[in-house]
Amino acid sequence: MSDEIVSKEPIPNRTDSMTPKSIVAILDKYIVGQTAAKKAVAIALRNRIRRQKLLDPLRKEVIPKNILMIGPTGVGKTEIARRLAFLSGSPFVKVEATKFTEVGYVGRSVDSMVRELVESAINFLKKEEMQKVVALAQKEVEKIILNAITKTSVKQPEKKLGDFFSRFLDSKITMESFGDRDRQTSQKAETFEEDTPPPHPMDLAERYRHGELDDQFIDIEIEKAQQPPLGVMGLGGDMSDLEIDLQGVLSNLMPPKKIKKRMTVAQARKILMPIESEKLIDTDKITSDALELAQNDGIIFIDEMDKIASSSKSVSGPDVSREGVQRDLLPIIDGTTVMTKYGIVRTDHILFIAAGAFHISKPSDLIPEMQGRFPIRVELDPLTERDFERILLEPECSLVKQYKALLETDGVTLVFDDTGIHEIAHLSFELNERLENIGARRLYTVLEKVLEEISYDAPDTDNTYRMIDGDYVRSVMSPIVSDQDLSSYIL
Repeated sequence: MSDEIVSKEPIPNRTDSMTPKSIVAILDKYIVGQTAAKKAVAIALRNRIRRQKLLDPLRKEVIPKNILMIGPTGVGKTEIARRLAFLSGSPFVKVEATKFTEVGYVGRSVDSMVRELVESAINFLKKEEMQKVVALAQKEVEKIILNAITKTSVKQPEKKLGDFFSRFLDSKITMESFGDRDRQTSQKAETFEEDTPPPHPMDLAERYRHGELDDQFIDIEIEKAQQPPLGVMGLGGDMSDLEIDLQGVLSNLMPPKKIKKRMTVAQARKILMPIESEKLIDTDKITSDALELAQNDGIIFIDEMDKIASSSKSVSGPDVSREGVQRDLLPIIDGTTVMTKYGIVRTDHILFIAAGAFHISKPSDLIPEMQGRFPIRVELDPLTERDFERILLEPECSLVKQYKALLETDGVTLVFDDTGIHEIAHLSFELNERLENIGARRLYTVLEKVLEEISYDAPDTDNTYRMIDGDYVRSVMSPIVSDQDLSSYIL
């Protein structure tokens, strides 16, 4: 390939070595089935890596191919996008299309999703940078806490002496005896000061590092918590979209107030660590890098896309608003400039993944311009009874593993045999067919009901071994499943 279009510089991205096959293999550890959707997002991620290897102006011209996922609820649409963002280290935001309204209506503006993405990128990079300065921050926190402990220790003799005098005043002693006791008190105070010298800084530091001082109370000064942003009277809707933060403006004009709080050393350390860590990082660089990260690596997942598609040809009523939201989304998805309080963000290279069940409406009910912005369409398969069994067992952090680990903390060993797994999967599938189909989320409902009594009795039971087989599942679930009305309410 020509050197004029391909950069020879290494890409500072840990996903550079990821191939589509390896991405799908990682997703397989967490999500059962849905191979077509996994392949689509894997190719999209790999294309980002390929684009980073190109040189300008070609790199600017290569835009991501947005994806539309079509499938019922609970089949893994959101989880696929979330896992993709996690393994690629990309800032990720999930929004619901129904929360947005077109300009002129009360509700969220479509621009807010981009602002949330920038916030996500800043928090992501800030967390990474703060991890790098943990050692330095710990030293600063140690200095502050040891200084506070020393000040507290100096005040102790004065307090004890004051208490000593108050006890004598309460006893109504005579003036003569008071004179004698006063001399004794002075001697005791001098003896106290001589016998209890201030602790050596090295001794204090060692005791602090070993956690021996964690329960000691100290007084520390911290900045007063910021008040919620002040809005503008008379303006409705989502104030975050307007980015009007009068409190932030005022805080720049006036220094932040500090308040003194009394707390334990352990509590102080927990509060001071993020404060001191933030002082050690370059926030301007983080903001600049976050804007670049959001623009080039950001992923925005738009759920419930089918709810803003109009299934009728009517141009009145709520359909006008639905189409209005679609038209407001168009420039964001197509590529535009969004102003945030951190700077300008271009949306040209943000990957948009939209999803919807499309039970009533169809993807073709979206306006033609919107259909063109999502060239890749993937249909996710409804979950079968066999899929439910696999979901219970195969993922790296499967539901069965989670419940076993939870009850093990109370000393209860939970064992699921094949008949129990099969019965739970069978009941979940049957309930989805009979009631509303909520996909894999039905497993949470059934498992919670099956393990309800065991979870309730676990801390107090002598029976530390519990077998979950088909008979046990049927004994718990049969009364509920057989009653149509009861299952509608409980399951």
